[in-house]
Amino acid sequence: MPIRIAVVGAGSWGTTVAHLAAHNSPTTLWARRADLAEQIDREHRNGAYLADYALHPDLRATSDVEEAVRDADVVVMGVPTHGFRDTLRDVAKHIRPWVPVVSLAKGFELGTRLRMSQLCHEELPGHPVAVLTGPNLAKEILAGHAAAAVVTMADEYIATELQRCFATEVFRVYINDDVCGSEVGGALKNVIAIAAGMADGLGTGDNTRAAVITRGLAELTRLGVALGGSPATFMGMAGMGDLVATCSSPQSRNRAVGEQLGRGRTIDEVIADMQQVAEGVKACAVARELAVELAVDMPITEEVHAVCHEGRSAADAYRGLLRRDIRRE
Repeated sequence: MPIRIAVVGAGSWGTTVAHLAAHNSPTTLWARRADLAEQIDREHRNGAYLADYALHPDLRATSDVEEAVRDADVVVMGVPTHGFRDTLRDVAKHIRPWVPVVSLAKGFELGTRLRMSQLCHEELPGHPVAVLTGPNLAKEILAGHAAAAVVTMADEYIATELQRCFATEVFRVYINDDVCGSEVGGALKNVIAIAAGMADGLGTGDNTRAAVITRGLAELTRLGVALGGSPATFMGMAGMGDLVATCSSPQSRNRAVGEQLGRGRTIDEVIADMQQVAEGVKACAVARELAVELAVDMPITEEVHAVCHEGRSAADAYRGLLRRDIRRE
């Protein structure tokens, strides 16, 4: 029998992962809006987020959570962090025992500071939990360009089966067992992407962006290792790969937020104009708290937090970074 996959969340990335899975397995995508679910099911396109891209013709969609997950052999959580726990509770009412759960969200829960895999263990005890992460821009994947990601979880056998669920001829999927490091890399790269975007908005060049990416990688690695991640993880898809893509691409929401901040807009103005969530705005607050608690030096995160939550201008943030003492790399 083929593995049946449910993807919960019809944003741009959830829809894209459902499209990939549909190449290999019967796949159902849950959309909160009934009209969007009907459009995906009948027209094989997501007009809300990915209007110009055709989805796999075998992909099914529904706005009924029970219909999506009750028969699924794998449940993929593709909702933003702020709604993750509540959606898990809805899924818990209908999911069968022991079904693996895969998180796509990159960030922390505000207040608890938990990673999404930790939320899965809390709300769905007994279910194996994996994370799918990497340098994945939805529109490029739907356009058929080559890309890669990593499935990370402790159980290598299940990870290998999940690897087969999502891999296609042009989407390469690796595996590792460092869930903590992979999730921290995915969350913090959004913070560094805001900093890179601010640099672009201020009119700086490629040298500045390269410096932000390089020092940002060092910064997120320090915190990731302090939280229990492996240093090697941050050199891979979940670290350097995701960081480069998110800091460089015009498609990156977090980089776009930073660019608008660099041009002088306030964070409230920027968020008001956004259709989708930029997770780095929230993640920088959690990262800053963790850095203080663990005595980890994170100057870029500190400045991004000051711009997003304390009213500091992007120009002042960059002057603050440049005033730091010169030290060994």
